[in-house]
Amino acid sequence: MNPPFRPANLGLCTVGLALATFMQVLDTTIANVSLPTIAGNLGVSSNQSTWVITAFAVSNAIALPLTGWLTRRFGEVRLFVAATLLFTLASLLCGIAQSMGMLVGFRALQGFVAGPMYPITQALLISIYPANKRSQALALLATVTVVAPIAGPILGGWITDNYSWPWIFFINVPIGIFAASVVWSQMRAKPFQNEKPRMDYVGLITLVVGVGALQLMLDKGNEEDWFNSSFIVGTAIVSAIALAIFIIWEITDRDPIVNLRLFRHRNFTAGTLALMLAYGAFFSVGLLVPQWLQTQLHYTAVWSGLAAAPLGIFPVLLTPFVGKYASKMDLRLLASTAFVVMAATSFIRSEFITTIDFQRVAEVQLMQGLGVAFFFMPVLTILLSDLQPHEIAAGSGLATFLRTLAGSFSASITTYLWSRRAVVHHAQMSETFSPFNPHTQGAIQQFGHGDLHVAAANLERIITQQAYQISFNEIFHALGWLFLALVAVVWLAKPPFHKSAPGGAKSVGGNEAAAAAH
Repeated sequence: MNPPFRPANLGLCTVGLALATFMQVLDTTIANVSLPTIAGNLGVSSNQSTWVITAFAVSNAIALPLTGWLTRRFGEVRLFVAATLLFTLASLLCGIAQSMGMLVGFRALQGFVAGPMYPITQALLISIYPANKRSQALALLATVTVVAPIAGPILGGWITDNYSWPWIFFINVPIGIFAASVVWSQMRAKPFQNEKPRMDYVGLITLVVGVGALQLMLDKGNEEDWFNSSFIVGTAIVSAIALAIFIIWEITDRDPIVNLRLFRHRNFTAGTLALMLAYGAFFSVGLLVPQWLQTQLHYTAVWSGLAAAPLGIFPVLLTPFVGKYASKMDLRLLASTAFVVMAATSFIRSEFITTIDFQRVAEVQLMQGLGVAFFFMPVLTILLSDLQPHEIAAGSGLATFLRTLAGSFSASITTYLWSRRAVVHHAQMSETFSPFNPHTQGAIQQFGHGDLHVAAANLERIITQQAYQISFNEIFHALGWLFLALVAVVWLAKPPFHKSAPGGAKSVGGNEAAAAAH
């Protein structure tokens, strides 16, 4: 039996893999706060500028489930290095784009080549680390997943304010070249079985059409007023038909482009379901808190980012310990602890008021970070635990795709509910106001000093703010119960989650022979 491949410098190789993944995850959020500046410089409307985000999300969602097939065709190392270099090139092209059309096209390319980077990093870390250290490697990757989206808006806002928006893309160039060079120099000798799987054209076409239409519907739904728009109705119908054909075809095809048969594994199914629902809820928090801070409490983009930033402190500090000692604990218990903490912080936010101060917001974010520190690594380990070694890249890609899709659903649903529930509460509060009501007359005197028009404007502002605050609180109350329900979902998985390799070492996603040795 050949000894497992190890890079000459494991630490340097890990830095290269982590940097590339950090760069890729960072780019999912770094452009968000720069959209107004980009729109102004390129002479387009604010609505048109959102295609910078949509193009990346659509192409990334299409590429993610193709990771397994691409890995079989080109090998993990070659695919990772090629994707990283192409991502770097796409970043450079985004920075020098002279029109919105060019920028959207290059962002689509950037999103597509970014697709395999995260799942391949996961597979490579598992393959190069000694069996008893793999939990630490996954914990490191989980930290990158948490910290990069938090850092994105802060870094993007600072770069845009102090330099210019193209630099949010140019900073990727040296990082990408360094990461690709390090990983190639350290891992080019890693053996791989060069397969030539046939191209599943039906699966590919239905995947591209179905996922592309679905992602467009989710990204543009709120902007187009959902099913009152013929565009949204059309994309929904196209997506439903294409994805139905895709699922039926992939389940029955002998060599599918996306291996849906991975769901025959109990832990992969339970872990992926927990990851989807938990990430969707977590994404709602990450989306709603900054929006609420900026629109209702009038924080700047940078200050709202700083208020949210404490979320990343505990994951960074606790990562070494979680990775080191997690193998000695029931991972379902760790994940349950995470969900209980995140439920508690959601219930705390459901009591927020409009006069809350920066410190309290940051404290709750810090507390949630404790839950996040115990969330990603245990759930990732559970979902990979009963996959065969050759299935890990495909499984990671499929789980990451479903996690991303859950985030898109979450963003659309959260934004819709927040605005629609605010309209309902605004109407309910406005019903009580009448010029003949003594309370209204007192409010006119208080807020307008007897001037009806001034009082009406001030009261409208206050009612609107309170309506959005009540809606915010309702959503977080619901999120609290969702996090608690996830405790039951994660216990659908069955141990062992750390299968033994020969000699009794622990591993993630070991093979059946190793499991028998246990």
